[in-house]
Amino acid sequence: MSRTARLQTVLVLNLLLVTMLLAVGLSAHSLSVFAEGADFLADAAAIGVSLSAIWLSKRPPTPERPGGYARATAFAALVNGGWLLVLSLLVIAGAIERLVNTASEVHGLPVLVVSGIAAVVMLAGALILGGDFGDLEEDDANGDLNMRAVLLDTAADAAAAAGVAVTGGVILAAGGLYWLDPAVALAISVVVAYHAIQLLRRVAAALSTATVDSAGGSTK
Repeated sequence: MSRTARLQTVLVLNLLLVTMLLAVGLSAHSLSVFAEGADFLADAAAIGVSLSAIWLSKRPPTPERPGGYARATAFAALVNGGWLLVLSLLVIAGAIERLVNTASEVHGLPVLVVSGIAAVVMLAGALILGGDFGDLEEDDANGDLNMRAVLLDTAADAAAAAGVAVTGGVILAAGGLYWLDPAVALAISVVVAYHAIQLLRRVAAALSTATVDSAGGSTK
């Protein structure tokens, strides 16, 4: 399966889950489920940027762009990482607000069911994007930060959804412990924000190297 086909498949999966997650998040009063839906929506937009970058990278070089559009995927990764970081910070702020104030009641059963479904679907999406370990090593060798950015988002979505599903199960079994919902949302968002920052650092380093190489080539 080509990279474009992989991205298109995961884009469809994201869009199918967005409406369901946002609706359940609002009805169940769950910040973590609502954050899942918002994250999936941001990821869908990011995949759209990634698909555009792949299309640009295949365009032939021109006199104005002797190197073609090879850096387009790096810029797409920059956008993806930036959106992920902003979203994570917003969820962190909301989770802290709920923890400081009295956490509202959260309905555990819909949280458990919808997040469990989302975890399975996003795990399938991560496998579709990543293939085997050889594919990941090849992406690194080619410097394809764009594909790895989307893979990171999808894998993080799967892990986050699994954690939210467990939280929903605990809340359902205990008939309380509603503070767990914002606490888990906070923990997941901190981890995602950390990985987003690491991605942005790698993208910045790659773009800086490409700029230096381009400047060096222009003096020849």
